[in-house]
Amino acid sequence: MARATSQPLTKQERVYRTLRERILAGEYGPGFRIVIDTLAVELGVSALPVREAVRRLEAEGLIVYRPNAGAQVTPADPGLFDDEMTVLAVLEGFATGLAASELSAPAITRLTELTDAMEQAMMRMDVLAFGRLNQEFHGVIYEACPNDALVAMLHEVGRRLDAIRRTVFVQIPYRGAESVAEHRALIELIASKADPAEIERAAREHKLRTVQSFRRWRAERDGDGEAHGDEGDGHHFPHSQKTRTFAWSSSTSTEKSCSCSISASRFSGLILPISMSMPCSRSASFTCSRA
Repeated sequence: MARATSQPLTKQERVYRTLRERILAGEYGPGFRIVIDTLAVELGVSALPVREAVRRLEAEGLIVYRPNAGAQVTPADPGLFDDEMTVLAVLEGFATGLAASELSAPAITRLTELTDAMEQAMMRMDVLAFGRLNQEFHGVIYEACPNDALVAMLHEVGRRLDAIRRTVFVQIPYRGAESVAEHRALIELIASKADPAEIERAAREHKLRTVQSFRRWRAERDGDGEAHGDEGDGHHFPHSQKTRTFAWSSSTSTEKSCSCSISASRFSGLILPISMSMPCSRSASFTCSRA
């Protein structure tokens, strides 16, 4: 059977992909001015393909036109995080329902292993490892989803969320023990071959709880004029300081859990508060580093 050959990219498509990648990768941050003539020279094309690419990106919401300023990368808006996470909840719920019957026994075992590792990361207060393992957990499910177009959409929303996290001062809700418990409940539904609609609902609600946590933070921030976690103190380190170590310890051994809030810089000196909970009777220290 003859193998299909890929068609060469048009100039407009090449420019579009280049600009889009730079925006999503954070190379062009919010408010970055798109100078068409300069880009045309850099990319070795006329101004027309650049204008066409900019129009496509404007339709996607990645670029806006400002009076007397021209085309700019869309300004940062924490509300975008809410919107994209809600979309992800719907898509991920549907994908999980579709994938459930396709997940093999080894894949289900892998989901359990990743959830165990997330719990261990939570206990040692390793926020970055927790997030990485969480993404890997959902990646196992994506791989089993038989709808390639849906999986492509999930990855695309994920990339947009990553771009928002890098460029917007938002709280990334870290629900720790609740998230682990929800993963275990989801695994149980999948392993027991529950109704796909029930699995879809559980997966969707799992993600929507993060959205609800984020909305509570925004309401609290708008009321106080500052961003704080649900509990504990928010720590912010100066932009001139690259790292800061925080210590945490339980004030009592009778409570079931305690909470603390930390702040970590992810991009260009912006601070991202993270709220996390872990069992009492433990002490830990952790370091936040600027990107």
